[in-house]
Amino acid sequence: MISDNVPMHLVATARTGFLTTIKTVGLPWQQVAMTLNMDAKSIDLVDLGAAPMPVERKGPFTVQDFIEKTLTVRPRDWDITVAISYNAVQDDQTGGLLRRCRGAGSNFQRHINNRVFTVLNGGDDATHPYGACYDGQDFFDSDHVDKGAAYSTSQDNENALALSIDNFETVWVAAQGFKDDQGEETNYNYDLIVSSPANYREAMNLIKNEWAYDTANREINPYQGILKQPIVSPKLDATAWYLVASSEPIKPLIVCLRETPSLQSAWFDPATGEGGMYYFKFYARYEVFYGDWRLAVQGNT
Repeated sequence: MISDNVPMHLVATARTGFLTTIKTVGLPWQQVAMTLNMDAKSIDLVDLGAAPMPVERKGPFTVQDFIEKTLTVRPRDWDITVAISYNAVQDDQTGGLLRRCRGAGSNFQRHINNRVFTVLNGGDDATHPYGACYDGQDFFDSDHVDKGAAYSTSQDNENALALSIDNFETVWVAAQGFKDDQGEETNYNYDLIVSSPANYREAMNLIKNEWAYDTANREINPYQGILKQPIVSPKLDATAWYLVASSEPIKPLIVCLRETPSLQSAWFDPATGEGGMYYFKFYARYEVFYGDWRLAVQGNT
């Protein structure tokens, strides 16, 4: 609700850039998480799993099943409330106060970005502070099995290996063997390292150095040129790094968005000092959830 005693130019300024911020600002989280717009306070995400592969026709046709995967998601409520005194607005010669008010919109984007990497970092926590994977396991776990799948051997996307060219190879090779629920290799393109700042130098050597940097034998680095610029987040543990299939149509994490950030209400309280106080409350509803575990591998926590 916007109160009539708040000048409309202040309201318009507060709204500027806010309603489009989710779409227009390019931040690292968009490489590891996809946005899903919700139309209810709680929804069940349903995935039919992988399509069956062809089988040789021998007599009557064979009916092959899809399996069903479900995940219930509910958003959290987030808000930012800022106040500007009447005197400050009147005395502001540069418009800086209003720019700061308007800048609250970018903080929702920054919060989503931080939230995505915080949730990624917590993917191996057995207490599931950010929810579990669709199979009920930790997102990073050593015993993923899809109920009703064509395979029965547990699959593992959880490692505890310091980032190095040899350990990267171990993780990359293992990821190539991930199977979908039909028992077929997924063939995802694992093209992005997400790491803590402490691992940035190692990550850059992996993606840029033509030669295997840990030896004097002039061995080539086979991973040079096939990986994107690494993403660095201080929200990750100091030794943490992950290998992500970032170019696939779906992403390993899901930002479930019920209400985009917007100016929910504005009002003026004349009873406070400084000539009264203008209040602006910005509000959004969203949360980050785990998607398909095959799209991300934990190299180290």
